[in-house]
Amino acid sequence: MGGTRTNSFRDWRLDEFIGSLTSASENTRLAYENDVTQFAGWAADNGTKKPEGVTRAQVKQYLAHLTRNDHAKRTVARKLAALRRYFGWLVRESTGARRRVANPTIGVRSPQGEGRLPRVLGSDQLDALLSGNQLEADDPPWRLARDTAVVELLYGSGLRVSELCSLSIASIDLRGAAATVWGKGSKERRVPLSPPCVVALEQWSELRTEVANATGLRASLFVNGRGNKLTPRDVRRILDRRAIDPTHPHALRHTFATHLLDNGADLRAVQELLGHASVATTQRYTHVSRERLQSAYLASHPRA
Repeated sequence: MGGTRTNSFRDWRLDEFIGSLTSASENTRLAYENDVTQFAGWAADNGTKKPEGVTRAQVKQYLAHLTRNDHAKRTVARKLAALRRYFGWLVRESTGARRRVANPTIGVRSPQGEGRLPRVLGSDQLDALLSGNQLEADDPPWRLARDTAVVELLYGSGLRVSELCSLSIASIDLRGAAATVWGKGSKERRVPLSPPCVVALEQWSELRTEVANATGLRASLFVNGRGNKLTPRDVRRILDRRAIDPTHPHALRHTFATHLLDNGADLRAVQELLGHASVATTQRYTHVSRERLQSAYLASHPRA
């Protein structure tokens, strides 16, 4: 596999390394081969011809080189994972040899930061999710009511899917138009409910007893067709049924945050609504919001 590419780096024993990945898929083996080959080429250009000569400082310099050349953090992290796998294999292979190989990736951290954010949903995508107009006419009323309430909460209140699934009946205050949510780290927060969400929850509450089992009647706000607590997988199925394009539940939370910032909401307020421990996490959305405003300007202003 990849013989012509690895012949220039015989001392790296790449063919043997790739051959050791017996449980990996073809795509994974190819990715590892490419990542290690790229590093070997960079190391050679910087005076290190053999893997035994690679130092921890050089691994860090390589990661910095990738970052300076605009590689995404996720890509850099993947390349580091490939190097860890390779040098771990090389250390095991050298056990008992006259010259043992040190693993230069030990103590090297992956670049920190969030992964790529989901796209902001367009108005047609949101309309389809919220209305469910494309569903079959013979869907039971309880399902339509439940699914609408689920989508209204994900978009209207910016809940994580895990937070939505853990809601209890007691956590909803329809009169006060608010919900008590338990977020990451068992942190409690109170989030507002939009008027359409309140209406949707009222309609679901009237029909919920048609499907909730005895346990569900006492606890979970949302239940599935078997009367059991709704799961994140159930929520993904709900969106799959309604969406006109593949849509992850987190895209609704992302759209919630971006729309708030687009319309002038305070960053700290959005942080509280999302339940972020650090405002730095919320600031990811300001970048997307600025891009959207720039696009609107370029598309609409006569002088743009």
